[in-house]
Amino acid sequence: MKKGALLEIDATRDITNAEHDLGFWAAVKQYPTAVFWAMFFCIAVIMAGFDAQLVTSFYALPAFQQRFGNLYEGSWEISAPWQTGLGMGNPIGQVLGALACGWPLEKFGRRLTLAICCVWSIIFVFVQFFSTSIGMLCAGEILGGLAYGFYVVIAPTYASEICPLALRGVLTASVNLAFVIGQFVAQGCAAGLESRLDEWAYKAPFAIQWVWPVVLLIGLPFAPESPYWLVRKNRKDDARKALEKLSSSKHRPDIDSVLVMIEQTDLLEQELESTTTYMDCFKGANLPRTEISIMVYLIQVIGGNPLIGYANFFFEQAGLNSRDAFNMGVGNTALGFVGTCLSWPLMSFFGRRTIYITGMFFMTILLYIIGFLDFGRSHDGAIWAQATLMDIWTFIYQMTVGPICFVIISEISSTRLRGRTIAVTTAVQAMASIVFTVAMPYMLNSDQADWRGKAGFLFGGISTICLIWCWFRIPESRGRTFEELDILFERKVPARKFKNYDLLAEHHEESGPESPINV
Repeated sequence: MKKGALLEIDATRDITNAEHDLGFWAAVKQYPTAVFWAMFFCIAVIMAGFDAQLVTSFYALPAFQQRFGNLYEGSWEISAPWQTGLGMGNPIGQVLGALACGWPLEKFGRRLTLAICCVWSIIFVFVQFFSTSIGMLCAGEILGGLAYGFYVVIAPTYASEICPLALRGVLTASVNLAFVIGQFVAQGCAAGLESRLDEWAYKAPFAIQWVWPVVLLIGLPFAPESPYWLVRKNRKDDARKALEKLSSSKHRPDIDSVLVMIEQTDLLEQELESTTTYMDCFKGANLPRTEISIMVYLIQVIGGNPLIGYANFFFEQAGLNSRDAFNMGVGNTALGFVGTCLSWPLMSFFGRRTIYITGMFFMTILLYIIGFLDFGRSHDGAIWAQATLMDIWTFIYQMTVGPICFVIISEISSTRLRGRTIAVTTAVQAMASIVFTVAMPYMLNSDQADWRGKAGFLFGGISTICLIWCWFRIPESRGRTFEELDILFERKVPARKFKNYDLLAEHHEESGPESPINV
């Protein structure tokens, strides 16, 4: 073997070992600016969470009901078809945006693509703010939602590519925290303006949406580009500069070794996949990676999360007055915020698989209990118990399934196909959201099926099936570098064996100690 190749093997081995040995706080010291920029990119996701929660909270907002709704048995209500139409805007836009983002992400990089989306958002918030009809508002939601599809793909992709192994879980989980912050701000705005009966009760929250893209546009010129993307574009010098910006000058890692690891990972993936198209996500070892990514994100929708999106409306339909419903809605998102923050220390002690499956187990039980309590909804105690269990469900969800989902999809997908894999995953999840956006008003509205808490039975049954899938299909990616994960999937290691699989032992048996894949 040539001397240069041996040096690269040694460098790869050294940096891989260094990645495994690096603790969380030591990683923060080495990569403080990477932490900042990962969080900064998540501001875009705040917009997506804000918009989705805002529109559904308007269904229980008296001023919005009177402006765009109809009278039903003495009270104002947004009709089920219009609830469906408004709710469709965000997920339809996400489907189209997510599928469209693969090419610009690879062509223009993460920074420029995000900047273009911010300008797009600013333009179509104007449409929402100045809407004079519910149809015009629907159009603004769909067109504005195109950017949200980009945001949900860009943020986890960027976070996973700029940070070391020790920070990967927390920073990719921050995407979920951004969603929760957006939902919390939206709920707070709606609750604070609930008593207003003029147009500013719903126009003021729309105006807040101008804040996020402006902040992003101010900061993006100073953000480093993804080193992985720069290496794929043969811009090694720019990749080195990006790594220097992402790391601390006082506690700087060996930049050359990190670059070698990135290059080796890219070379390995080039050997495994010659192209980077959407079809490649469904070929060979990438098929199970795409399946896992799709399912862990899809479960967010089919496993009960639509009930949280309709929290205020659900609480009203369950029997709470408007003020109590909005206050419970704010409490719901506040618990979600706390739960997401608690997921960070959990990831330091438990694996992704363990946290995700445990969360699914308790969430499934709670959904069944909510369903059974609905048989006693004539009693105030049963109504408050349902509302409280909804808040507990949210807390568990945001502590487990919600944030861990973004960690898994960012780690499981290969680096060369990560943007496209997350795009496909986001599109499938958004399409499922469309289905439930159509179904939820008809399930909950008092002039339709009027299921109320009995919707817990539907989501509980789906969650049971999903829990079984999780047990057999979710692998443990904690503590594995991207190169190690590539090898594990290429060797078709069963999901339940990822945690304890000894790559080093098998490699020595097959190839000897001088192979470049010495992990």
